[in-house]
Amino acid sequence: MNIEEHLNNIKSQLSEDVTLVAVSKTQPVEIIQKAYDAGQRIFGENKIQEMVEKQSQLPDDIEWHMIGHVQRNKVKYMAEFVHMIHGVESLKLLKEINKQAKKYDRIIACLLQIKIATEDTKFGMTEDEALSILRSDDYLKLNNVKLVGVMGMATFTNDKAQVEKEFKSLKQTFDLLKIKIKDSKAFEVISMGMSGDFKIALSCGSNMVRIGSSIFGSRN
Repeated sequence: MNIEEHLNNIKSQLSEDVTLVAVSKTQPVEIIQKAYDAGQRIFGENKIQEMVEKQSQLPDDIEWHMIGHVQRNKVKYMAEFVHMIHGVESLKLLKEINKQAKKYDRIIACLLQIKIATEDTKFGMTEDEALSILRSDDYLKLNNVKLVGVMGMATFTNDKAQVEKEFKSLKQTFDLLKIKIKDSKAFEVISMGMSGDFKIALSCGSNMVRIGSSIFGSRN
């Protein structure tokens, strides 16, 4: 398996304004290093402990993105280095990220995870819940987090029309929230699309895709 070839193949399908997050969860350090050597610098993990272990063994200029569900009691383990947290789905979590970031005098970029899928297994908040966070005094006091956009996961289905509908709804939510956010210039990321559906996501306005198996092959 030629990781460099796979990476170049994906990148050739992305315009310059789209960020590629290489989803390296369950991949060993040696494999991630190969992707790094091929020029990739942004990697996404879905388990904090696994990301912490890898971060200590890999080059310092990697941007680590936490793309999985985040438990509040584990934020402290990644606060010193994590670049972006994709799965923020409550004000409580945002406050905890702010508290831990403050200890390191950092500002951590965060995405609000919006629930767009019909499956119960997918996490996320509604548009109304996101709006109520943005309008709250509590949120306005947080100086060590920066909300830079939204993230969503479509239903796992072969029905492309449904996936497209869900991605379009996330783009609409993004447009609505951007008007309400305190730092609207920074609010510019729409993280949607994975190996199986990133082309649909791009057509619906995504500018950040999270791709694993198309780069690293299918996971064990």
